[in-house]
Amino acid sequence: MQPGALAPGRVPNPTHAPMRRNPPKSGRLSVVKSPPLVGRSVLPLRLLATLSVLLSLVWSTPSLPQFETRSDTTAQAHPFVVAAGDFNGDGKLDFADATNSLQIFLGNGDGTFQAPTDYLSNSGVLFVVAADLNGDKKLDLIVSNLSGLYVLMGNGDGTFQNPVSYSVPCTPALLAVGDFNGDKKPDLLVTYRACSFFSIYLGNGDGTFQQPGINTTPPFGAPSGTGIGDFNGDGVLDVAVGQQFGGISEVQIFLGNGDGTFSTGTAYNVGSEPESVTVSSFRGNGTQDLAVATLSGQTDILLGNGEGTFQSGRPLKALNAVWVLNSDFNGDGLPDLAIASQGSVVKPAGVYVAFGNGDGTFQPPNFFAAGNIGLVSLAAGDFNGDFRNDLIIPNYGPGDIIVLLNTGAAKFAPTIPIAFAPQLIGTASAPQTVTLTNTGKSSLSISRMSVRPPFQASNTCGSSVAPGATCDINVVFQPNAIGNLSGLLNISDSASSKPQVIELSGAGTAVAFSPSSLTFPPQKVGTQSTQTVKLANHGRSALSITLIYTGGTDYRYFAQTNNCPSSLAAGANCTISVTFTPQKAGTFTAVLGVEDNGGGSPQTIPISGSAD
Repeated sequence: MQPGALAPGRVPNPTHAPMRRNPPKSGRLSVVKSPPLVGRSVLPLRLLATLSVLLSLVWSTPSLPQFETRSDTTAQAHPFVVAAGDFNGDGKLDFADATNSLQIFLGNGDGTFQAPTDYLSNSGVLFVVAADLNGDKKLDLIVSNLSGLYVLMGNGDGTFQNPVSYSVPCTPALLAVGDFNGDKKPDLLVTYRACSFFSIYLGNGDGTFQQPGINTTPPFGAPSGTGIGDFNGDGVLDVAVGQQFGGISEVQIFLGNGDGTFSTGTAYNVGSEPESVTVSSFRGNGTQDLAVATLSGQTDILLGNGEGTFQSGRPLKALNAVWVLNSDFNGDGLPDLAIASQGSVVKPAGVYVAFGNGDGTFQPPNFFAAGNIGLVSLAAGDFNGDFRNDLIIPNYGPGDIIVLLNTGAAKFAPTIPIAFAPQLIGTASAPQTVTLTNTGKSSLSISRMSVRPPFQASNTCGSSVAPGATCDINVVFQPNAIGNLSGLLNISDSASSKPQVIELSGAGTAVAFSPSSLTFPPQKVGTQSTQTVKLANHGRSALSITLIYTGGTDYRYFAQTNNCPSSLAAGANCTISVTFTPQKAGTFTAVLGVEDNGGGSPQTIPISGSAD
């Protein structure tokens, strides 16, 4: 260990129940982006300091991008932030997810991912950033959690060495990597949950960092967001800090001195609750500009003057913005913005994408709904290898990771994966339709569509779709086995250099209802009527039934009795009697449900009735 390095400590192995983190009230931790490292190449340390995931991949013909949910990967509860990179050197983007544990998902190269491997299990991971800390061209990870700060050195095969802990003054929150003292070794910027300062830990170039950290205290305490760049052209990294104090909402500039310390620069007013800062040259002149996402409903643009000061640009309307990054999404070589909105009771969560004009202004944002209320972050990268930048969103509430693929001129509707209701084994579902629209200015060539059983597909697209025209893709689910089943519809077209995929899912079941719904005719309030349903086991083994129930909105007006045993033999059936007893006038709806081991449980059928 080099002199001055932080002393590594033992990684805690908690035996107590996982600590639950409170959901962020306003996404105050959703600010710093993991530095992008694509493939096995190592980006210059100057680029490592960029807090947005900027992948300047340009394809031959710019086109209007469409972002559509093409995979939904299960993670632990409350995924918070992801760091994208090629962790195993196969040329496919992977990602690390900060949730209750640190989860590593290896990419399949089509926007889907393998099952995760966990590190720092149940330790309350708060943030993760990826960078090559020791120059071996393998990505390493720096992680903050409820206990402190950890470094995991990458093995280059998708696995990581045991976490090494580092002592810090407060619980770390946000992390970023950059060369703050000009020695071409990665240093670390850390903000904290409770401390009123941010720290620079100087790197030794071998994955260790010097101690103590060099602290800088903003005027109003702990930053709510940070952005890094060379704002005055002196070759030294500077820092922009978002702050909220009472009615004061500002971005404070700190100019680097080249040794990990900073001189205080000018502060600039922005919208209330600044949450995230991204840095790029929005005018293509090499001068660093800022975009600042705020909860006030706007994302502010600050255009750099080249000597450490800024002037106000034209803001963008983006409601409940908690995260902003820049990347080239439409292939014109100009930085665009992606802004995460945490949503509200009247506005869904999702992403605003604003295309840059190259002069410091942006076109009005397009909104793509994704995720749930409480969305706190996003990242960008080419997750399917088609040379178009996609988006990945940790969906904080449900605990899943959503990939929005950039489908170029091919627009699909619906924009979400196709999910089928439980389907009786050996039978075919009704088709679900995906409509493809060519939003480009030239014909869209389609060379191939393919899907594997238990899914089948037909289409009206032919080999070419004219500009502005649409066609339909019809998908049918025909399971031959019980349980959850999944697949992919692959579409090879001229909008992408790689097949575009639509995720498919369904469940095969041995349980059949006859009839498949119940509708009670109108009756008087206070009277009673009964209808019956036959439940049949079409499986090859006994069906274990654990619960039969009525549920749904108006379940109190419906009751059930049955003669079903707890174990229903293969090929056997039983009868469920449903009674409707309305206590007031109106139309009422509910469901009859069965919980069992027959696949797709609980299976349900709709029931309804009316009274006067």
